[in-house]
Amino acid sequence: MKKLVVFDLDGTLAKSKSIITKAMVAMLSSLLDNARVAIISGADWPQFKKQVLAKMGEPKQLKNLSILPTCGTKFYSYKKSWTKIYAENFTKKQSEKIKTELKKAIDQSNIEFGKTWGEQIEDRGSQITFSALGQKAPLSAKKDWDPDFKKRKKIKAKLDKKLKDFDVNLGGSTSIDITKKGADKAYGIEKLKETFKLKTSEIMFIGDALFPGGNDHPAKKTGVDCIQVRNPDETKTIIEAIVACLSSK
Repeated sequence: MKKLVVFDLDGTLAKSKSIITKAMVAMLSSLLDNARVAIISGADWPQFKKQVLAKMGEPKQLKNLSILPTCGTKFYSYKKSWTKIYAENFTKKQSEKIKTELKKAIDQSNIEFGKTWGEQIEDRGSQITFSALGQKAPLSAKKDWDPDFKKRKKIKAKLDKKLKDFDVNLGGSTSIDITKKGADKAYGIEKLKETFKLKTSEIMFIGDALFPGGNDHPAKKTGVDCIQVRNPDETKTIIEAIVACLSSK
C-alpha cells in the first residue's frame, strides 16, 4: 500500500501555470486524509503559492503535504507555517555559465518564436528555466508551439554538449529546466523517502513527462512506481482509484 503519492504540477495536477480546479482540490483533500502527498515541479515557490496553496486551506491536511519547487532542488514542509528545508542553489559563476550557453544554444538552433510574453530566461536560484514564449505566455499560445518537443530537443542537444556538469530536462509546454547534476526529481524523491523513512515500494509518482529527456523522467531512476498521464483529467481518475484503495484498507 502506498504511503506517499508524488505528483508533477503542470500538465498533471493543473494546466500549464493555471490554478488547480475546485475538483482537483477536492481530490487532493481526499488523498491527504489517507496518505502523504508531495508535489515536485519546475515551478518556483511563488508559483506554487499561486497555483496550489492559495486553494489548499486546511492546516491539518497541509501537514501531510510537501512542496518541492524547481524539480526537487528546493523542499518546503508545513508545521505551523511553510518552512524551507533546503535549496540547492547555483553559485554566481554557475548561473552565468548556464545563461551564456543557453543564449548561444537558442541562437544556434534557428528556431522562430514569434510573439513572446515576458522574459524567456528566469533564474530561480536552484534552477534556470527557459520558457520559449516567455514566462507570462497564455496557455492557448503554448499548447500548440511544441507539442512533439522537437523544437526544444534541438536546444537541449546543444546544451547537453556544453553543460555536462548540469542536468537539462524538458518540462511544461514550452520549457527547458537546468539544475545541478543529480539535483532533479529523483533527488527530491530520495529526500522525501529519507525524511519520512519510507520504503521505495511505499511511494508512487504521477507525471506527464516521464519520457526520456522529460523533467519527470528522473523519477524512474528511484525505482518507485511511476504512472504517465496526459492531462489533469487522467490524474483525477487515478487519484479516485488510489483513495478508494486506501479507504478500504
